[in-house]
Amino acid sequence: MSVGVVMLVHTAFGRAEQVVRHWSAAGCPVVIHVDKNVSRKAFGAFRQSLANVPDVSFSKRYRCEWGTWGIVAATQTASEQMLASFPDVRHVYLASGSCLPLRPVQELVDYLADRPKTDFIESATTADVPWTVGGLDAERFTLRFPFSWKRQRVLFDRYVALQRRLRVNRRVPGGLLPHMGSQWWCLTRQTLSAILQDPARAEYDRYFRRVWIPDESYFQTLVRQYAIKIESRSLTLSKFDFQGKPHIFYDDHLQLLRRSDCFVARKIWPHAHRLYDAFLTDPSGAMKKSEPNPGKIDRIFAKAVQRRTRGRAGLYMQSRFPREDWENGVTAAPYSMFQGFAELFENFEPWLAKATGARVHGHLFAPEQAYFAENQTVMNGALSNSATLRDYNPHGFLTSLIWNTRGERQCFQFGPHDNQAINWRIATDPNAQISVISGAWAVPLFRSNANFLDLRKAAAQLQRTESEHLDVLRSTWIKARVRIWTMADFIEAPMEPLQTILDEIGPTAQHRLSEVPRMVDLNGFGQFLQNLKNQGMHPYLMGDFPVEQGDVVVDRDRPRKPYLVR
Repeated sequence: MSVGVVMLVHTAFGRAEQVVRHWSAAGCPVVIHVDKNVSRKAFGAFRQSLANVPDVSFSKRYRCEWGTWGIVAATQTASEQMLASFPDVRHVYLASGSCLPLRPVQELVDYLADRPKTDFIESATTADVPWTVGGLDAERFTLRFPFSWKRQRVLFDRYVALQRRLRVNRRVPGGLLPHMGSQWWCLTRQTLSAILQDPARAEYDRYFRRVWIPDESYFQTLVRQYAIKIESRSLTLSKFDFQGKPHIFYDDHLQLLRRSDCFVARKIWPHAHRLYDAFLTDPSGAMKKSEPNPGKIDRIFAKAVQRRTRGRAGLYMQSRFPREDWENGVTAAPYSMFQGFAELFENFEPWLAKATGARVHGHLFAPEQAYFAENQTVMNGALSNSATLRDYNPHGFLTSLIWNTRGERQCFQFGPHDNQAINWRIATDPNAQISVISGAWAVPLFRSNANFLDLRKAAAQLQRTESEHLDVLRSTWIKARVRIWTMADFIEAPMEPLQTILDEIGPTAQHRLSEVPRMVDLNGFGQFLQNLKNQGMHPYLMGDFPVEQGDVVVDRDRPRKPYLVR
């Protein structure tokens, strides 16, 4: 007999009984503490179920609420009972009712027999502890915590705030240097008895009684006073998520647990029948003898944390969605937004689709509907062209479109007529490529047959809307790739901008302009702008269009180079 087990139990008594019998069958005595919050009836039934198991006893019961002194008191009492009742025990292993031995117990006994003076306990100073999440580091030792964090959260927070204002700074007794670490340790008899029989124990207990989460600091601090040799690690595999909550192992973690080579793991789901059957009743399935190495599976847990906190690019998750900027990027793939091109060129959308192989949509955020490519009414992901559904969550509409069509480049048209709620989302998306011909919205007005008074009113509104959008695109917060041309500058030399756009969209070989889209007839456009000015509306977003020396004329057969009539 060389290893004794102190087990803290508060639930899943059937599984705890199964594990106790497993420890006892291997010759390890077990002292069990059952949380005082457990009813007498449940405690009596559990105790009766183990009445015929040798070397199993129960210690005095304490209320064990998370983060409170009761857990330490329960561990102290059970450990004292273990040392007093079983003098042959050389190491005491602290476990919980949800712990599961992963390797034959005899391997653990042999492993500890080869290291008779070694204490296995995670023990690090607060400055060296990187794993505390959403809690207190040094302050847990300098402030007092008489209130329960779970049951009395308001009082807990207010009392902490009050102590900070009053600059409370508790003195650590005996010159101790506080250490922290996992609750689950394996200590030698010599070290554990020295901690429990220390003449200054009453002083230490008074101090740690008001420390926050003392079960992660009491033994971790005092062990530094007496241990001959410390290995600052736990022999129990215990993993935590990004919120500091323990991972729960299920049946599908079987191979993962085998790979860890650890002796014990927690927390095991009580209904993980496959795990309990494999590790408690199948000696042939035991892991090979090797040094415990939980680091072998750290990469998998790090990936799980990354998937939970960041996820896949452009894929939104319920647990992250309410938190702004928690997602891994706005969208899942690069896409292009064009403003003014469909107004300036005839059949721009089919030309761009043919030139790049991308899927080119119309105005996805038009007020009446979303104009999908090829007049589709439903897109990948069951996205409807309904404006009502789209405008309920335009951000979600865009991200869903890009996610469900990843692998295929998406392009769409935009303008001041469209829903502007999407502006900032696109402008701050690194995947977005935005190309704008400012003032091109005036071309449809110029070509319409509406009353001039109505045209002037519409032009003023559209210019105001586009001006606000351009302010967004010129913001210092922009992450999208943005190119802006005034209409006058663009039609002076359209070939270079078009070639640049094709090169950015093309994923492989460089696209060469063998065919260009046909530009609309702009004869009289300069005079149209002058008429707007004469009516008191100043159209400045188009650039400088000549009027007195002639209007802009575009060769209908060769629209590559517009020129001026002198």
